[in-house]
Amino acid sequence: MNAVLPRILKSAYRRDPIISVVMTMGLVDALIGGLDDSWSLFIFGLIITGASLGVKLWKVQQNRQIPQDEPVLQQRYLPSKSSSSASALPMLSVTKKRPPL
Repeated sequence: MNAVLPRILKSAYRRDPIISVVMTMGLVDALIGGLDDSWSLFIFGLIITGASLGVKLWKVQQNRQIPQDEPVLQQRYLPSKSSSSASALPMLSVTKKRPPL
């Protein structure tokens, strides 16, 4: 169990670092408020944690709703090898000049 928790935390912080930091701040506020009997800090921490968890779940839902019907077009940066020689890149030539003195 001890080896699993750091792996989960690292994974969460890599994917959504801002949301994870805000959620951690909310959890710490709720913990401090609960231990010190400061109910306003406890409720504030719970609200912040709940809001950040809601944003995280909303982002996960948006990532899952990628339409599967549309074909994915590949963007090519160089022409394909089957293209005509008219679009081929020009040959570079090295000129042999003497450097200025």
